[in-house]
Amino acid sequence: MGREIEIEAKNLLTKEELERLQHYFSLSDSEFISQTNHYFDTTDFALKEKKAALRIREKNNKYIMTLKQPNEVGLLETNQLVSTEEANLMLETGTIPNGDVKSDIEALKVPPAKFTYLGSLKTSRAEVQYNQQLIVLDISHYLNIVDYELEVEGTNVDTVQEEFNRILKQHNIPKRPTKNKILRFFERKQRLFL
Repeated sequence: MGREIEIEAKNLLTKEELERLQHYFSLSDSEFISQTNHYFDTTDFALKEKKAALRIREKNNKYIMTLKQPNEVGLLETNQLVSTEEANLMLETGTIPNGDVKSDIEALKVPPAKFTYLGSLKTSRAEVQYNQQLIVLDISHYLNIVDYELEVEGTNVDTVQEEFNRILKQHNIPKRPTKNKILRFFERKQRLFL
C-alpha cells in the first residue's frame, strides 16, 4: 500500500450543517459507508508525543493499518494491509505486524513492543469528487459523543484551502478549529477517566 502525503482541511459541523451539505452534494443516506478506526499507542503515549498516530481501519471486512506522522506539507501516511488474524492479535495484545508501519515506528524511536489498544471510533462516511477535490462528510460515534465533520482532501495545500473556504462561506458555516479524530478521541477519553 505504501506511503502518501495527506493534505486536508477539516471543520466540525452541527447536524444541521452536515444535512445541508449532504443535500447540496446530493448524497443519499445510503451513500454513507460505515468504518471503524481502532486506535493504538504506548501506555505513555509515545506516538502522541511525536504528534503521530496509529490506527487500524476496518471497512468492508478489510483491515488497513495506518501510521500518520508530521510532514513538511500535510501528514505522511504509511498504510499497510493486515489480515483479520493480524488485526485481532493487535487488538488483543498490541503486537504490531512486520512491515512498513512497524519500520516507521522504529524510525521514530518508539518501541513497537509497548503498544496497547486504546479504543474505537465508528464513522459513517460519504465521499464525492467536486472541483478536483475529495469532499468527505463524516458522522462519528465515540465514548458517548456524536460529531459531524467536513473534510476537503487534495494534492495541493492552496487548492484544498481555497475549496474548503469557499464551501464554508457559500453555506454560511463558521470556521471552527478542528483537531483530527484521534486527538478528539484521546481528549474525550482523558476527560472521562480523570
